[in-house]
Amino acid sequence: MNRRIMGLGIALMVCFAALFLQLNYIQVVEASKLANAPGNSRNLTADYSKPRGFIQTSDGVVVARSVPSKDDLKYQRQYPTGGLFAGITGYDSFIYGVGGGVEATYNNVLTGKNLPLRSIKQLFSNTNVVGNVTLTLSNKLQTTAANALAGKTGAVIAMDPTTGAILAMYANPTYDPSPLASHNANDERNAWGLYTLNPSNPMLPRSYRQTYPPGSTYKIVVSSAVFDHDPALAQKQYPTVSSISLPQTTNKLHNYNYETCGGLLPQLLQVSCDTGFGQVGLDLGASNMSEEASAFGFNQYPPIDLPGVAASTFPAASFFSQQEPLLAYAAIGQDVVTATPLQMALVGETIADGGTMMTPHVMARVTDQQGNVLESYNPKAWLHPTSAATAAQVTSMMELVTQGNGTAADVVIPGVKVAAKTGTAQTGHHSTDDWMVAFAPANAPRIVVAVAVPNQVTSATGDSVAGPITLAVLKAALGGS
Repeated sequence: MNRRIMGLGIALMVCFAALFLQLNYIQVVEASKLANAPGNSRNLTADYSKPRGFIQTSDGVVVARSVPSKDDLKYQRQYPTGGLFAGITGYDSFIYGVGGGVEATYNNVLTGKNLPLRSIKQLFSNTNVVGNVTLTLSNKLQTTAANALAGKTGAVIAMDPTTGAILAMYANPTYDPSPLASHNANDERNAWGLYTLNPSNPMLPRSYRQTYPPGSTYKIVVSSAVFDHDPALAQKQYPTVSSISLPQTTNKLHNYNYETCGGLLPQLLQVSCDTGFGQVGLDLGASNMSEEASAFGFNQYPPIDLPGVAASTFPAASFFSQQEPLLAYAAIGQDVVTATPLQMALVGETIADGGTMMTPHVMARVTDQQGNVLESYNPKAWLHPTSAATAAQVTSMMELVTQGNGTAADVVIPGVKVAAKTGTAQTGHHSTDDWMVAFAPANAPRIVVAVAVPNQVTSATGDSVAGPITLAVLKAALGGS
């Protein structure tokens, strides 16, 4: 009997010890994880019982703010500009959480969770301390981009090539984040269903998460590859033809509408000669082409301070060993090449900034409620894709595109030199993705613009659709009418 009692006592002690250890594990080790679990409604309610910092543009327009509410959540998130900045701000939803943009990237700043203490008094104060985020984006340029896109599906990006600051980043279709911030569960769920089930996918920020074939805008990279890897090709006279034969096949690559073109590299770029650049790609070879693409950031994720950025793609050199004809198509930005509008803006930025690719960013500074600056963005280079000499050569060639018989001869600002490259990519029998990359002033660039408008009626260069959009943003940035 005593042995049984002793055994029972030992078993109870072991169970008590196990229970003690489990409770301590939950309270000490798992406490933080449980407190921050997505389904923890107490944690969510606590967050909504405190203010959240505002987000504003560089020209002072508030695009996200929290105001006192009369319900249990105490604060209501508002998005005064609706869908204009939705791709940048993202959303803050009680049901679906924080996501999609600055709301997610700078969540701890906006809630004050990682702001530095500025005084001992602040430590013992019951006042909620939050951070406010000022963007690099301009409401003026964002509005110009949206108006110029005029409801078409597509994306417009404007950047400062010397700092990497995003000045405008608009994509259409878009959505209004306000219903997702409603304190009415039915309204939130209805809005979420309306957005996520919409075939046009309005919550997709096409400017940095959607890739397209870049078409002839990719010839900027190919031109750079010539000067970086085989400068003799810049002196080669390419024949004036309407089509060229391709290796390993009986197929031919032909120009749009079987037009004829040829000449030296600057002339090829000016008129966007596909047969010429197809041959340039074959002459450069797979190794040089792939190496230049990698140098320009393809197959990498641009380090922008927004979540979910997509990588642009270019195949490895080995891919072309049994598929050499695709090298000619890659040289004109089709078939095996994909790029986000952000990536092509970075390509233009590199040439505009003398060969350096600056890190793209949307945060200019963080301030506290008294307006004290807690953090400012420090511009820094991401990559060094090419040399200043190559960038100067390519800039001169891109200036020709806006002159004479160039494919963007109507992208003109009186008294300002503009460097540009048009692009179309065949996406169907009767449709193209239309592009343009441009910067100005060409001799001292202050802005680079990239425009992508997919699924347009087949055009020769893309200028008729993307050109007016690009010009409107350039003029707005430079103060032109």
